[in-house]
Amino acid sequence: MSEEIRRPIRSFVRREGRLTSGQQYALDALWSRFGIDSIGPNTLESERIARNEPVLVMDECFHRNPQANRQTVLEIGFGNGGSLVEMAAALSDHDYLGIEVHRPGVGNLLRLLEEGELNNVRVMCDDAVQILKHRLPDACLDRVQLFFPDPWHKRRHHKRRIVSPEFAALVATKLRPGGVFHLATDWQHYARQMMAVLEAAPAFHNCATPDDYSPRPDWRPLTKFEQRGQRLGHGVWDLLFERV
Repeated sequence: MSEEIRRPIRSFVRREGRLTSGQQYALDALWSRFGIDSIGPNTLESERIARNEPVLVMDECFHRNPQANRQTVLEIGFGNGGSLVEMAAALSDHDYLGIEVHRPGVGNLLRLLEEGELNNVRVMCDDAVQILKHRLPDACLDRVQLFFPDPWHKRRHHKRRIVSPEFAALVATKLRPGGVFHLATDWQHYARQMMAVLEAAPAFHNCATPDDYSPRPDWRPLTKFEQRGQRLGHGVWDLLFERV
């Protein structure tokens, strides 16, 4: 069986345009400061296992005192990094690990971190599912954020959606008891699927009433994309589920 046939179904496709000069500079000059190396998003899981990538130690990644008792937040798919930087600046007592597969977005985030003089963000350019499986220790996170993942709106592509019972169970293992899995989408059909998956997950409890969505928390910035959607009458659904 060929390697291509054995590749798993992924929730992303790397449609990567040219890097701007600023993004390329940031990747070249700032990765050693903010980046955490990994094999890369297109690596087969069998190769990851064979290479035995080391499990990350959050205190070491953020150069922090273990007694500091800081909140650790994982954001999956941060896009161009604008909202992640806004959160990190507003919550300086939190440490953020951002994972994104698209290098232009990674480069832009690195540039923003330097401009904002922020030191509470670390970045990985990889498949978040594989990082959760192989690089993050259990019960190391206080919050996992998944904002506006690709909805794969065509029915034949629904199998690519990242939110599934298996993914929810994986996230649960990485959250500390009382930690929160926060999801947001502007696709109502996907919101319903997310709700069904999380309500059925035994490790999670809805922070709102059962089968109900939550108001957008203050820590999630209102994006320009959302503001435009609201003017057009589009909805946005936030789901907050606590690790029990």
